[in-house]
Amino acid sequence: MIIRYSDAFKGQLKRLSHRYRRIRSDLQPLLDRLSAGETPGDRIQVPNDVLYKVRVRNTDAARGKRGGYRIIYYVQAECEILLVAIYSKSDQGDIAHAELLDIIDPHD
Repeated sequence: MIIRYSDAFKGQLKRLSHRYRRIRSDLQPLLDRLSAGETPGDRIQVPNDVLYKVRVRNTDAARGKRGGYRIIYYVQAECEILLVAIYSKSDQGDIAHAELLDIIDPHD
């Protein structure tokens, strides 16, 4: 399984890593599951695309998965996944579907 990172995901991860030092190690179990071909999380209802949102524990915040990170990923093909967005639930609410679709397929 090939895992790619959107520019939005990279920027969000960088910004969050300033506050949460262990974010990369918190993400590793999810990346391992995705690499193994699993599709954890809940499917987001978006027409014509397969998006998932999964909770990941934030060990720096010590609030469990509920107060942790949300990662949204896109299954592009049978063997390719795009990490679309990451945010801390304590900092931000849900991301609008239109914004997610714009990250997946930016309009020039």
